[in-house]
Amino acid sequence: MSELTRIPAPEGVAPAAQYTHVVLGTGRFVAVSGQLALDEDGKVVGEGDPAAQARQVFENLRRCLASAGAAFDDVVKLTFFVTDMANMGAIRAARAEHIPDDRLPAASAVQVAALVRPEFLMEIEAFAVVAP
Repeated sequence: MSELTRIPAPEGVAPAAQYTHVVLGTGRFVAVSGQLALDEDGKVVGEGDPAAQARQVFENLRRCLASAGAAFDDVVKLTFFVTDMANMGAIRAARAEHIPDDRLPAASAVQVAALVRPEFLMEIEAFAVVAP
């Protein structure tokens, strides 16, 4: 695990809500492609259910991070692509199962017109820094 420094409210910037403005780290950079609500067999999990999709996406992120020797503690940035901002509550709940509030990474949330297939409600990518 890399040593990370979080700066939730840089001088002159409004305090962050549900994310950290700046995360600094030294080590090996890990980029995880946007994950979708697919199980290990490629089947959609939770069609029409944002909570089920969010849980599956975070489980996929956890597995991808682990494959690179990383964990959610190493994540410095998450990007949420959602078809409806109303699904952010489900995403935050799933994120809370993996990342405590005092270790929140930097984050961006973007509403998109569509994802690669219509049954997907969200796609989430992660960037992490792990000790060399």
